[in-house]
Amino acid sequence: MKASKTTLNLTQGRPLKRILLFAIPIFLGNLFQIFYNLVDTKIVGSILGEDALAAVGAVSSLYALFTGFFNGLSLGFSVITSRYFGSGDERGLKRNVAGSILLGFATAAVLIVGTVLFIQPILLLLNVPDKQLETACAYISILIWGMFVTLAYNLCANMLRAIGDSLTPLIFLVIASVLNVVLDYAFILGFGTGVKGAAVATVLAQLVSVILCLIRIYVGFPVLHITRSDFALTKSQVLAMYESGLSMGLMSSLVNFGSLVLQSGINQLGTTIIVAHTAARKVFEIWNLPVSVLGAAMATYCGQNFGAGKYDRIRKGMKDALLLGSMWVAFIFVLAHTVSPYLIAFLASTDNAKIIYWGATYLKVDMSFLIVVVFIVILRNSMQGFGDYKTPIFSSFIELVGKLVFTFVFVRLFGYWGIIWTEPVIWFLMVIPLIVMTLRNPIWSGTKQMADNMENV
Repeated sequence: MKASKTTLNLTQGRPLKRILLFAIPIFLGNLFQIFYNLVDTKIVGSILGEDALAAVGAVSSLYALFTGFFNGLSLGFSVITSRYFGSGDERGLKRNVAGSILLGFATAAVLIVGTVLFIQPILLLLNVPDKQLETACAYISILIWGMFVTLAYNLCANMLRAIGDSLTPLIFLVIASVLNVVLDYAFILGFGTGVKGAAVATVLAQLVSVILCLIRIYVGFPVLHITRSDFALTKSQVLAMYESGLSMGLMSSLVNFGSLVLQSGINQLGTTIIVAHTAARKVFEIWNLPVSVLGAAMATYCGQNFGAGKYDRIRKGMKDALLLGSMWVAFIFVLAHTVSPYLIAFLASTDNAKIIYWGATYLKVDMSFLIVVVFIVILRNSMQGFGDYKTPIFSSFIELVGKLVFTFVFVRLFGYWGIIWTEPVIWFLMVIPLIVMTLRNPIWSGTKQMADNMENV
């Protein structure tokens, strides 16, 4: 199967080296994506003030819910693409790309329109303070309509990664990130559009990255070129794609819906806590980025090797990824207990001692248990790659239930301390089924019970 010179075949070579070569561009791309989200936070906080930042923070979990679902949906579709690529089935690959476009945008249309119609009741359910309700509604409405653009980029990027090219999405994300900074200042400072300008800037920057990706695919990736006949999907193909796509989308949604519920509890604790938590979560996203990137890389790595029938490489790659992730969180533990207050003060653009204290406390406690997250992320993404869709969803369901309990019970009793201890406790609960089912899986045990079933994919 012919592809671009920038593609990386993950079924050959030393597993750790291949995983790193594939993951590094994803890491840098996600870093720039977080960077322009940080720019939004920094500019909104420093120019528009704490109330505007609180409005953005109050709906950040809703935005994460949508972006997480669509990224998971497209990643799930692309896992099947990676299997076709690993097995050398170009016809199946092209049909999967066509199906991803068709099913992805059909799903997006239903979710986006439905959410926009009921956006105000949703924000009321989230307990967004009356003081920030109008601003938050205007901000999140623009971002939700922009989810069509977000989905388009994720489809392009994840399909490229499925065939081993993680460099192209990086290049265009860097361009989009720089553009987003310029547009932020242009809309907020130049045109005086407030937080709505920050939302428009994000959507426009993503649109540019989509256009550039499409041009690059047209010029350099014939393996991803599709025709009208490729859209002739069978019922089994649609079901297989939705099984994988919705599995990863729902896994992410359960996680983010739990965070959304938790955010409703945070929103009741006042502006100071909202700002502190918003800044702390931004730091968490950066520190957790290498872990999440390893997870995304393992989904593609396991998918390609599953398609090629190389189960021994799957086991070796998972072990290497777990070791690498463990080394990273040891470094983060030191950072969390030294520089947290300074990072909170910088991101929140404040010298408010309470904001700094609560934001830093959240980071010190939660980062002390990040090693558990390494196992969660690596195991559940690897499982998606080799076809176990049920266990990751069950694990994510545990997280959702746990956050519901903490929000409606412990947050009321212990305030923000209930929020701080929510995730460490839940992490320990949700990692248990992942470890048990991984050890029981024929791929991990080294048996040949799990034969190549690409015909059923």
